[in-house]
Amino acid sequence: MRKGSFVNIALWIITALLAAAFVFAGSSKLGMRKEKLAEMGMKYVEDFSAGTVKLIGVAELLGALGLILPWATGIAPVLTPVAAVGLVVLMIGAAATHARRKEAKAVPANLVLLVLAAFVAIGRFTQLG
Repeated sequence: MRKGSFVNIALWIITALLAAAFVFAGSSKLGMRKEKLAEMGMKYVEDFSAGTVKLIGVAELLGALGLILPWATGIAPVLTPVAAVGLVVLMIGAAATHARRKEAKAVPANLVLLVLAAFVAIGRFTQLG
């Protein structure tokens, strides 16, 4: 697949949006106390220790970096679709947590992020080909 192809451009746009979303989400979890996150409407944090919330934030930040850096630099580009798969797994856990807590309004956002991450994973694995 050529570098300037429509699919490659779409993958970069979606990758950038995903990375921005996960940088924001991860930074929030790392930068704020669990109680503050709960006050802001992230009630699910009540189910987890403060350390686990921070760990989720780290995973989101590393996932965001993994979406961009390996593919952009050409250094171990296989890590980009691997990072996308990791974010898919994270979103499965997030959707399950929200569903279990009867927070149905949060699940669609998790599913959108999951589908976008899956698109990036499939697209980049295909391009490695």
